[in-house]
Amino acid sequence: RSANDTQGCLRVSLEIAVAAPFKHMRKERLQKSEFIFYVAIDRKWMNKEQANLLLERAMEEGLVEMEGGTIRPLFDLAAVEIPLGFKPTSDLLTGAATPCDELIARIASAAGKPVREIAAEINQVIDSGFDGNLRLEAAAVIVAKRYGVQFEDKLPALEKSVAKKG
Repeated sequence: RSANDTQGCLRVSLEIAVAAPFKHMRKERLQKSEFIFYVAIDRKWMNKEQANLLLERAMEEGLVEMEGGTIRPLFDLAAVEIPLGFKPTSDLLTGAATPCDELIARIASAAGKPVREIAAEINQVIDSGFDGNLRLEAAAVIVAKRYGVQFEDKLPALEKSVAKKG
């Protein structure tokens, strides 16, 4: 199983964290300094070092490319909904798989679809059914049910993950 197969929730959260500055500033390209400022100073999501790490992770995941000092997203910003009160977790920086990631990988495997497609489906559930007011973990459970994928063993860990985010 590739590292990408376990990056469902993390990838979705990473996408949201990366999309936020572009969407908020209504720009298709940002200077690296603008991105870092937004994440570290404006939103106070993390410190400057972590914001740089976030950018590195986004490049590793193929979400952005850097030309000169300019960052350009390589995904459709319009397709990303920023949930109310969104705040990225430190999991994003370490790349450690969360219970949600494991569930997404399980759904993708059972459905025979790429993680990316399942993550998009989860985003669709959040956006269309709940106007962006549903936690990623809950949406993953809805999609798991849709595919008849067992998720009960993940519930305690998913609940703990939601409680940790507050």
